[in-house]
Amino acid sequence: MLLTRTRRQFFADCGVGVGKAALASLLAGGSAKAAFGSRPGGVMRPHAEGRAKAVIHLFMAGAPSQLETWDRKPVLSKYEGKPIPPEVIGGQRYAFIRPDAAAMGPQIPFEQHGENGTWISDALPHTAKVVDDLTVIRSCHTDQFNHAPAQIFFNTGFAQPGRPAIGSWLTYGLGAEADDLPAFVVMNTGNNISGGAANWSSGFLPTTHTGVLLRKTGDPILNVSSPAGVDAAAQRDSLDLIASLNRRRLEQVNDPEIAARIAAYEMAFKLQTSAPELADLSGETQETLDLYGVKDDGKLSFGRGCLLARRMVERGVRFINVYNGSWDAHSNVKGGVTNKCRETDRGCAALITDLKRRGLLDETLVVWGGEFGRTPMIESNAALGRSAGRDHHPQAFTTWMAGGGMKPGVVHGKTDDLGFNIVEDPVHVHDIQATILHQMGVDHERLTYFHQGREFRLTDVHGRVLRELLA
Repeated sequence: MLLTRTRRQFFADCGVGVGKAALASLLAGGSAKAAFGSRPGGVMRPHAEGRAKAVIHLFMAGAPSQLETWDRKPVLSKYEGKPIPPEVIGGQRYAFIRPDAAAMGPQIPFEQHGENGTWISDALPHTAKVVDDLTVIRSCHTDQFNHAPAQIFFNTGFAQPGRPAIGSWLTYGLGAEADDLPAFVVMNTGNNISGGAANWSSGFLPTTHTGVLLRKTGDPILNVSSPAGVDAAAQRDSLDLIASLNRRRLEQVNDPEIAARIAAYEMAFKLQTSAPELADLSGETQETLDLYGVKDDGKLSFGRGCLLARRMVERGVRFINVYNGSWDAHSNVKGGVTNKCRETDRGCAALITDLKRRGLLDETLVVWGGEFGRTPMIESNAALGRSAGRDHHPQAFTTWMAGGGMKPGVVHGKTDDLGFNIVEDPVHVHDIQATILHQMGVDHERLTYFHQGREFRLTDVHGRVLRELLA
């Protein structure tokens, strides 16, 4: 059974003796396992046998245009320059365009690929080669219209900051397999993540479940290197002294956040060795580096982030976010999508290929997509310097999933001929969240946390597992 009560309640009910036992486990070193999930260390028992052991979420922040990537709409070209019929719009309002804005046809050609002839944009030639390993969902929809709320909603299940991210929920529920790396790691390979750190926050869960953000250059984690003149023995002595003070305070107040603080110090000490080793790609073959398109510049490109994600999976990291920003397309959607696909397409395909040939794809769930879609109507505003763009569109967008027990080579859901509304098999963001948890062996309705007088969960009172897409 997974826990449904707060750590504070458990420690308070069971007394200081249990707190001491948990601390002994935390401070024992080696492969110490955390009692009662007080830090993401130690594997908890899932609700069921999960098909996946890890999740890699490739988040395209800014919202890719599905009409130039995954959802081919040749009929839309027939409406070029004309308003979309009012009955299709249905009273929908937009931030930057009028509902009667003229339609704009697809700006990038599509071709069929794979055994099932899946239509894919020419901007994605590398991903096209692995399409038979993907589960493409063309009927996603969300409740949120603007970037920051929509990004936070996709990652935490709520539009407002302050709720736990998916990775935080999983580390809270399942713990971690890696002892010397965080269970939840975040990489930002671009810019403009509107939701910011709220996307990987632990919210009201203990702070030890917060995603650890890797830096783009230099040491992967700030201050992971010891200052000049501080050797390992001196640092160990300092940590032991701080731990003893924190332990004494914990015995007085039974605050689990203090236990989390002790664990954080210990993890930081271990990261001084494990983080540089993780980021050192000298052991990778040139063929692998070329596959991901990794350059010898040490910068955290999207391809490097995907390669690091694969290395983290091998080392037992539970949940990995790889963000790539600047997908917003209010102007020049053709040029914007072409450039962003050029930046990310190779890395996405390489990740699938590499995981598969190493026997890791079946137990690693890869998720790709943004926070919402883009309108079939054109956005053009001379005052803002915008032309040939697309506005935000929460009613329909595309997400794909791969590995981790998903059914490969499937295209699920359908939008109308104009790409405006979903006409078959709608999939809500909460359904995607529920499915991610399910593939990791977690029941989204049973993984709860008591906070401010009630039980909370990632999907609130919504969501269903997409069982029709499971292998």
